[in-house]
Amino acid sequence: MPLTSSPEQPQPLRAIVAATKSWVERLGSVWVAGQLIELKRRSGAATHFLTLRDPLAEVSVTLTASTGVLDAAGPVAEGMEVVALVRPTVWSRSGSLTFECGDLRASGEGRLLAQIEQRKRMLQAEGLFDRARKQPLPFLPKTVGLITGEGSAAERDVLQVARRRWPGVRFVVKHALMQGTSCVEQVRDALTTLDRDPDVQVIVIARGGGSLQDLLPFSDESLARAVFACRTPVVSAIGHEPDTPILDLVADLRAATPTDAAKRVVPDVADERARVVQAGQRVRAAMLRLIDREAHVLATMRSRPVLADPIGPMNVQAGQVRELRARGERAVRARLREEAAWVEHALSRVRALSPRATLLRGYAIVSTEAGQPVDSTTIVSPGDAVVTMLADGLFRAEVTEVESRRESDG
Repeated sequence: MPLTSSPEQPQPLRAIVAATKSWVERLGSVWVAGQLIELKRRSGAATHFLTLRDPLAEVSVTLTASTGVLDAAGPVAEGMEVVALVRPTVWSRSGSLTFECGDLRASGEGRLLAQIEQRKRMLQAEGLFDRARKQPLPFLPKTVGLITGEGSAAERDVLQVARRRWPGVRFVVKHALMQGTSCVEQVRDALTTLDRDPDVQVIVIARGGGSLQDLLPFSDESLARAVFACRTPVVSAIGHEPDTPILDLVADLRAATPTDAAKRVVPDVADERARVVQAGQRVRAAMLRLIDREAHVLATMRSRPVLADPIGPMNVQAGQVRELRARGERAVRARLREEAAWVEHALSRVRALSPRATLLRGYAIVSTEAGQPVDSTTIVSPGDAVVTMLADGLFRAEVTEVESRRESDG
């Protein structure tokens, strides 16, 4: 029932707000579709704010949602398409129109993205994205395995760029559907075949860009597990740089594009030749510096006096040896003269005390035949044989007469 009013009898503001609130809330809860363009989660708060936009019109509204509603919605992010159960209401204090969100769900691509995000979390928890388990690519693979669509631009880009960089590279190409229901099975079979080939040292899975639905097979769980189980390093080159299917995360290397994959798997022969030349130049420069340094050390050593005149120190030492030898000879001669003088003196004393010197003066030494000295007349008797020693010899005699002399007789 409409409210009556006039300038003389206006309605109170509270009545108008209450009536508006009543009219708006008659709509009840309704499901609406839109794009989530803003999500503000307030830490510790019970109510959070979301902004939905109609993608076909310049219409956007702000929603309020509880923490429980957001948690139940699963992984939602800005830019996703969602459906929300909203109830319009009016705040009595401000009279502003707002929408309370009682349920929130991803829809369309948003639902697919939510499913992929949930799958990513599960595989990440199992360790399929662990960097420590990723295999390094060989520097120059003997053979490169390529899985791509037959006659596709991705195949052409990979082959042309790789062969331009390294003309001798060899490819084993396996064609497979790169979208649709049979994509996962065909890619997985080709992957198994190439992984069993002992000559294939790296495998590239390449596809050009496309929509989320086109790239959906490369987020398949079975394909991700097959790539993780490969013994051969796998390079993912799916879509363009903004596209990130699960295959990019589980592969040993993610390439932004198929062209980038070709650059990653084989080196550029021109770059490698330039590096070899640069390395040779660095080695040559290092050797020249080493030779210059050693030549400087050698010149410094040659400039030292001992090397400038190597015989000089020997001459000095030889002079010292000659001087020491002369001093030694002089000392020996002086000592010999001293010892000779002492011997001569001792010899003179011995000669002076020698019995022979007495014998030379005319004296004689008389002894019995037994060698007993005859120093008294009492030792011999007439008829005894005696031996008389002179200075020049001795003779034997017989005592014929013994005459004793008294001391008083002088």
